[in-house]
Amino acid sequence: MKLLKGTKIALKTLGVHKMRTALAVIGIVIGVSAVVLMVAIGRGAQEAVLKKIQGLGTNLIIVTAGKVRVIAGRPRQTGNITTLTVRDAEALAAESAAIARTAPFQGKKFLVKYEEASANTVVSGTTPEFSDIRNFRPGRGRFFTDEEVKASARVAVLGRTVVRNLFGDRPAVGETIRINNVPFEIIGILEEKGVNAIGQDDDDQVLVPITTVMHRLMNVTYVNSMYIAARDVALMDRAAADIASILRERHHVKPGRDDDFSIQNQLDILRAEQETSVTFTLLLGGIAAVSLLVGGVGILAIMLISLKERVKEIGLRRALGARKKDVLLQFLLEALVLGIAGGVLGAGLGIAGSLIVGWTTGLPTSVSMPSVLIAFLFSAGIGLFFGIYPARKAAELDPIHALRSE
Repeated sequence: MKLLKGTKIALKTLGVHKMRTALAVIGIVIGVSAVVLMVAIGRGAQEAVLKKIQGLGTNLIIVTAGKVRVIAGRPRQTGNITTLTVRDAEALAAESAAIARTAPFQGKKFLVKYEEASANTVVSGTTPEFSDIRNFRPGRGRFFTDEEVKASARVAVLGRTVVRNLFGDRPAVGETIRINNVPFEIIGILEEKGVNAIGQDDDDQVLVPITTVMHRLMNVTYVNSMYIAARDVALMDRAAADIASILRERHHVKPGRDDDFSIQNQLDILRAEQETSVTFTLLLGGIAAVSLLVGGVGILAIMLISLKERVKEIGLRRALGARKKDVLLQFLLEALVLGIAGGVLGAGLGIAGSLIVGWTTGLPTSVSMPSVLIAFLFSAGIGLFFGIYPARKAAELDPIHALRSE
């Protein structure tokens, strides 16, 4: 009952000075809404990236020739990049029970022409297994076959971006394009994939048989990477170990020497991305939480001003029998009401802001209810914390001196 009565008195007291109360609350509102909005943006970005990575397949292993180093935020091949061959991919599929499928991969940018239209795009050579491993399936037409790979056939499967650049709205299947002045028949159009996890447009490429790229376009005997699907997610580590063992033996890498290839486990990439995204989200939330402290300072200032104006009131209440803890409780309740009001308004504003940002900018946002709850509780705690000093000061006032004050 005492708490309920004290809360009513606190609301009535704060309502007397509406402008002052609004100024005290606005700092908390901004802080809570900023925390909710920043965490929503961070979580949205995290979920978008994780979705793209998971879209590649959680049982995917990527083997790259040489070493892979991140330069300017993007993976780059360094060292000897001529060590992987198509036979390596065939050997991995044949010798490891943990591996389901392999697809060698070799790509390079070429000028692709159709009549008067042209576009610089990535032409990638691979095998039919690539379609299942990377989930690149034709929306129209078909993918090339093993027989076409063996025959180095001049057939091509186009991404949607290439189709738009060369054909616009016209049908493309059955037409002939020229890649580096070599004619290719279009046998399929891939389903739209969008931008991948490292910011590349997966629709801006042309897929052709691996032998065609190696013999007719690039005149090479090696591939720069291989996509490998483990039989099960539980066999990922075993598959990676088998890959390392088989390739070291085939490449005659002596014990103690570094591998001449790099293995990227999709689960490891997923875990690393999750850790990075969580750190990024916490950083955004932490920066926004600073404004909550600023709001707390505002509550402290308002409560001290209120204390100075209510000295006689406090003295009168003490003279009529109010104890120190009653005055302390009253001021703490007023500070707590300010914190809770700011938390409620800020949470609502943050949720609305995240929805507006998602609708207007296209940025992925994901409101986290735990973050909303934490921000609300933190705002209440901030109000209580910054209300302790003025509350104790009010409780310690001498009633006689308080009644005599002007």
